[in-house]
Amino acid sequence: MKKYKVRKTLTKSGSTAVQVVCYRNRKLEFVRQIGSGKTEEEIVTLVKRAEYWIESNEPQQELFIPPKQVEVKNLEVIGVYQSTSYKTLLDTARRCGLSSKKEKFLIDFAIIRIIEPASKLRSITLLSQYFGIEYSERTVYRKIKELHLLKKSIEQKALECAKEQLDQDLSLILYDVTTLYFETFKSDELRVPGFSKDNKHQQPQIVVGLIVTRSGFPLSYEVFSGNTFEGKTMLEVLKNFITINSVARPVVVADAAMLSHQNIQELVKEGYSYIVGARLGNMTWKMIDKISSKIKPTDGKIIREKTKEGDLIVQFSQKRYNKDKHEFEKQLERAKESIEKSASAKNVKFVKPKNKNNEYILNNELIEKARKLLGLKGYYTNIQKSELSNPEIIERYHDLWQIEKSFRITKSDLATRPVFHHNSRSVKSHILICFTALMMSKYLELATGYSIRRITDAIKEIKEVVMQDSVTGLTISKFSRPHHNTEPIMELLKGKVSY
Repeated sequence: MKKYKVRKTLTKSGSTAVQVVCYRNRKLEFVRQIGSGKTEEEIVTLVKRAEYWIESNEPQQELFIPPKQVEVKNLEVIGVYQSTSYKTLLDTARRCGLSSKKEKFLIDFAIIRIIEPASKLRSITLLSQYFGIEYSERTVYRKIKELHLLKKSIEQKALECAKEQLDQDLSLILYDVTTLYFETFKSDELRVPGFSKDNKHQQPQIVVGLIVTRSGFPLSYEVFSGNTFEGKTMLEVLKNFITINSVARPVVVADAAMLSHQNIQELVKEGYSYIVGARLGNMTWKMIDKISSKIKPTDGKIIREKTKEGDLIVQFSQKRYNKDKHEFEKQLERAKESIEKSASAKNVKFVKPKNKNNEYILNNELIEKARKLLGLKGYYTNIQKSELSNPEIIERYHDLWQIEKSFRITKSDLATRPVFHHNSRSVKSHILICFTALMMSKYLELATGYSIRRITDAIKEIKEVVMQDSVTGLTISKFSRPHHNTEPIMELLKGKVSY
């Protein structure tokens, strides 16, 4: 049996070489050169390395020999990583159904967008710095152009996750749109200036339509050119989603911006049930008078009227009335001041031109209509009262705050805007990364009850310090402890995901 030993021998240069040798058949056999040193300190270090090599490679270890102690003075910090963050979010991705090799790039960039949103170039640095994951610029810019091809696959996994992991009700889906602007003034077929929800009307933008569950979990999305009217996006997105996923008799909930007579007819034609916001100010005087006389200023009162857009449900709220009245009086005062000071009143509410000489007067008809509508909120639906009561219809509509929350997470926590890509394929890939990050974020929120910001703050707090013994080369890791404020979140995460 081989028995390794440390050997020191002088070299021609006067240094001392440290080697690992063994004796076989009474003959000396060279095994490994550890190094050469001139000073006593260098030689002692080399001998320790040789002993550590022997300990690690000896065919049979001797029993009852205590392990060698690591000397603190020999330890060097070689990295501080956020491995807990990565492991937590990687497990979240797996629970969302994302685990294939071809999704690795997408998952990594979705994870870093949750941890610290940044440009793709900066993300390369952060992935290396935080997780020790290396990507070259060339690889990233090549893959980013093809990533959008995974869209249908990711949406299918989102649907499966919603049904199987989160037990979401897909019979009611929420739809809304947002706009995302670019840090450029150059336009193309996709990036076009339009009505901006970010007040960036001069900059090119895209329109993104998003479908989520009643709890806000994302299911599907579509990207449109920046000048697309949001009401025209709904039917295309809904048809694609419902056809692909075979959702039976869905209830579509959308705000008033999605409403048009044509949209309503199309929804009915396709057999969809709908709940959409109503713009009461667009109704005829006859209908406004009818509603006003029936509902009267009674807090919480609800009435239902037949219209060509479906059943109109109107509710009066005293709290809404107080808020509307305050805003109404401010706008009316502004209108009067504009007329009195002969200031430009072209876009001032409650003002209309008196003649062609830029003279303006109060629009008393509009003022009276606005006064009658104070405190009222309307909803159109084709769902029968026997299926859902009036209060239930209103409750379903109010679920739209979930999609607004999803957009808020996407725009603030995930920093989807502004978009820096210029190639349309890269733009769509960027949106897919953000959709995937939103999917993972909402999974964690629904599983834990905490906001994604509180979760990321908690997992980012735990650092992994990696140290190496300069003598033996042994690498060890030490994790920092979570702050007492984040311990409940970390304990809850243990039961929901692994880290």
